[in-house]
Amino acid sequence: MKLSIFGLGYVGAVSGACLADLGHQVTGVDLNPDKVARINAGEAPIYEALIGELTGKMVAEGRFSATTDQQAAVRETDLSIISVGTPTAADGSPMMGAVEAVTRMIGDTVRESGKTHTVVVRSTVTPGYCVGTLAPVLEKAAGRKIGDGLHLVFNPEFLREGSSVRDFREPPFTILGSMTSEGAEIAARLYDGIDAPVIRTEPGVAESIKILSNAFHALKISFANEAGRLLKSSGIDATEAMRIFVQDTALNASGAYLRPGFAFGGSCLPKDIRAILSMAAMSRTDLPVLSAVMGSNRAHIDSVLDMIMARIAGGKPRKAALFGLSFKPGTDDLRESPYVALAEKLIGKGFDLSIIDPWVKTSRLLGKNKAFIEQEIPHFEALLNRDLETTLAQNDILIIGHASKDHLAMIGEHAGGKTVIDLANISSLRARDDIDYEGVCW
Repeated sequence: MKLSIFGLGYVGAVSGACLADLGHQVTGVDLNPDKVARINAGEAPIYEALIGELTGKMVAEGRFSATTDQQAAVRETDLSIISVGTPTAADGSPMMGAVEAVTRMIGDTVRESGKTHTVVVRSTVTPGYCVGTLAPVLEKAAGRKIGDGLHLVFNPEFLREGSSVRDFREPPFTILGSMTSEGAEIAARLYDGIDAPVIRTEPGVAESIKILSNAFHALKISFANEAGRLLKSSGIDATEAMRIFVQDTALNASGAYLRPGFAFGGSCLPKDIRAILSMAAMSRTDLPVLSAVMGSNRAHIDSVLDMIMARIAGGKPRKAALFGLSFKPGTDDLRESPYVALAEKLIGKGFDLSIIDPWVKTSRLLGKNKAFIEQEIPHFEALLNRDLETTLAQNDILIIGHASKDHLAMIGEHAGGKTVIDLANISSLRARDDIDYEGVCW
């Protein structure tokens, strides 16, 4: 393919050389003449392993060159990659002026040439930006709609400084967030020869993967460092503890728990968070991230309460059915269950609440489990309802925490015309258009 790359900073310079190495004809574009001159002399504008040698080789073979002539680069190529900088503004938001200026210039040039063109955005942007802002800019400048010989794709990069060439050649995946299927097909050809899965999705999802990845990386570093400070205060080698910790690839170093949904609870997680914070207090160790965990969990429960309260505006009856009371399905453990917390808040707001939980039977509750629920909701037995059909008939607000398969089937039969607050991502309910549906994170 013949392609142009706008912005010869870190991402642009590395991507340009690596794409040329895959066999493409690459024209790098930058307004800085020094960067252009260095590449045309076979020198990389950045310093790290492999990139200098690779740049020199690609320039010598005639597959990588650079120019300051933006319009000529667009006219002479079929695909343009935008990798200009998005520095941080005073309010913390990324500054998108350069991205929009390049997009507008590409659109103007495409209008003049009449050629088909694909625009691939590699600059980091906020989720929703390509569809909500960049697409209208491109369409207005080009004088045609996306899909009419014009394509816009967001293709996040995951290049780490110091290992960028290796990261380009061995990525975990290639993500293409395209507004058109044809645009995704064209962009996928960029990476022919790279042994990694190609994931095609919506632009907003692709945009979110990049920003979430970096946020998670920062969170993991902060967690490891807070663990290190805490353990060191007790004379424990945190390096050894973390070495063993990450060997659990089923739960610790895995995709486990990384699923948006309702809040956590139970007898272990809250208790151990409090134990860690108690240790920190005694050793005077500051743990800002871990100190915020319980507050974040409470805020998540409050967000669901806000969803429910929004449905009773205008004097609608405060009647609701909550499916699930134990902290997760398949158990009757009510200790620190987020569903108990939600039920308590709803009762406090004056709701006539019915609770359905096939795993909770009052006659079997013992010890601390029984003491906990009697302290939190003393009259909870009166709220438990075994008559599912009557409960569904009498309540217009259904809050789905967890339910058995049989109960979900019956909910599906009676949900028409009702409000459903889905905390469990029930696909059969999510797909319906005959209910007032809202998911907690979707």
